[in-house]
Amino acid sequence: MKSRILGAAALTAAAALVLSGCAGGESGEGAPIKLGSVNTISGPATFPEASEAAQAVFDQVNADGGINGRMIEYKITDDKADPATATASARELVGSDEVVALVGSASLLDCEINAKYYEQEGVRSIQGIGVDPGCFSSPNIAPANIGPFNDTTLTMLYGSEELGLENLCVLTSVIGSTGPAYQAAVDRWTEITGKEPTFVDDTVPYGGADYTPYIVKAREAGCDGIVANSVEPDAIGLIKAANQQGWDDVTFLLLTSVYSESFAAAVDNSAAGVYVPAEFYPFTEDSDVNADWKALMEENDITLTSFSQGGYLAATFLVEVLESIEGDITRDSVNQALSDMDPIANPMIAYEYQFDRIAAQDYQPGGWPVTLQSGTNAWEQAADDWLMIPAS
Repeated sequence: MKSRILGAAALTAAAALVLSGCAGGESGEGAPIKLGSVNTISGPATFPEASEAAQAVFDQVNADGGINGRMIEYKITDDKADPATATASARELVGSDEVVALVGSASLLDCEINAKYYEQEGVRSIQGIGVDPGCFSSPNIAPANIGPFNDTTLTMLYGSEELGLENLCVLTSVIGSTGPAYQAAVDRWTEITGKEPTFVDDTVPYGGADYTPYIVKAREAGCDGIVANSVEPDAIGLIKAANQQGWDDVTFLLLTSVYSESFAAAVDNSAAGVYVPAEFYPFTEDSDVNADWKALMEENDITLTSFSQGGYLAATFLVEVLESIEGDITRDSVNQALSDMDPIANPMIAYEYQFDRIAAQDYQPGGWPVTLQSGTNAWEQAADDWLMIPAS
């Protein structure tokens, strides 16, 4: 049950066409298939597991003989959450290395900085974890995950429609141009439910030393649910500030970024509970759904998180597309195969993956609700099926 809920002039043009046709590096029998990713591995919020998981998938493919005998050569770069480094990373992979595609990327700003460049160069990206708004507005980028903005709408829907909370307060941390996208996510919840948030504060810092002032204002506003996009340490800070205020009847509606075993271990008192719409099938559940992913991560000593699920899925999707290509594997043939691909159904996600539809955001996003209750230090399923965002 589905619940609820992308002359000289002519010579110059000809030369450009020739160069375009060559894009994608070495080709032909025996040459490696070059892939790459841009990631934030150091900086204010990091996502190392996505590209590590993609690397593990490609290593396994190579160990099994590669794609029609060709090995995959995968390059991981760190943009350090710095715009100049993100720009240089993309040009290194696309311009110098001539990768045929990008896959498994997870960055705070890659899409925002590089989406237009990817379009100009005719290269596509299956992000392992799409983070910034640019990941969800480019025909050349189709993430494996639904992203923090859909996640925000989902967690608000769960709080108001499933838990019956009447006074949701939104505490948002903004990096770069993400502010309007988070506001649009809240507006989407309002369009669906006809409800308005009781209180909104978009000045909450990343890496704050003390979140007490924000919690005090929310409590004074009469909130019964706190909606926050905080990353793990900041969310812990919000919850501890509520604990220190003796605020034990407030519910926290957070995003997949906090769905980790380390977060659960760090939170003893979650007040009336933490609820998260996990963007992939809950990885803390023993299930055949995650069996292959889990075994591969454990074999390669990669942390079990939603981020590694995203990198694994992105790489798995691209491998299936590469295996469908008859003839040489070049940037052009990969692009064509991504456009022609049949939808891929995988029980780790709530929807079928098809590059062009995901890039166009022409699909129904969903997440699986999980909860962390006080004193348990463990995540549990909060529903028996996916929670979907209704079509507008």
